[in-house]
Amino acid sequence: MLLGVIVNVMSARHHVRLVEDLNRGGSIVNRPSSLAVVVALRLAVVGLAMAIYLLAIREPNQANLGNGQEKAMTPIADNGIVNIPSKQSVDRTVEKLEQILKAKGVELFALVDHSGEAEKAGMQMRPTKLLIFGSPKAGTPLMIAAPSIAIDLPLKILVWEDGNGKVSISYNSLAYLQARHHLPQELVSNIAVVEALAAKAAE
Repeated sequence: MLLGVIVNVMSARHHVRLVEDLNRGGSIVNRPSSLAVVVALRLAVVGLAMAIYLLAIREPNQANLGNGQEKAMTPIADNGIVNIPSKQSVDRTVEKLEQILKAKGVELFALVDHSGEAEKAGMQMRPTKLLIFGSPKAGTPLMIAAPSIAIDLPLKILVWEDGNGKVSISYNSLAYLQARHHLPQELVSNIAVVEALAAKAAE
C-alpha cells in the first residue's frame, strides 16, 4: 500500500513536469522510463506474492456432511462443541432423546425450553431446547477423580434450529471434556453415552 502511494505521487509529479516541458516547447521522450518499468515489475511481483499468500492461508471450506451423521466442528476454532444434523424437527428429536434416555435407564433431570420461555417473555426465537441428563453411578467417579467436571455435569444435549430451518444436535465432545478437566482415560467411557444418544436421535 505504501509503495502504491509513492508510485501515485511520483506519477503525478512526473505528469506535471511533462506538461511544463511540453509548454516550453519540449518534445515527448519516446524512451520508456526505466524507473517506471522497475516499479511496475516490483508491484506485479508483490501482488502475485500477496495473492499466493492469501490463497494459502484462507480457511478451508467445511466438508460436506455425508448422510447427515458426520460431525461438524466449529470452523473458526475448536470450542469443544460437536454439531450433528438431525433429520427430524426439534420437538421430534427431543421426543426421541427422551425415549432413548428412558430405555437406557438414564435420568432426565431437566428439559429447558429456551424458545418457549422466550415466547412467554414476548420475544421470538427459533426452536431451541436443552436436555440435562445423567446417572450418579457414572458421574460420581468422574467428580471424585476430577472435581472440576461437576461444572459440566450432568451431561447436556442442545437441540436447535438455525435460520434456514435446519435442526442440529449439539454437545460437548469427549476429548474437550477430558482435556478441560484432565480426566483419566479409563473414566471417559462414563460420559460416552452422550455420543451414542446424539447419533441415535439424529437418525
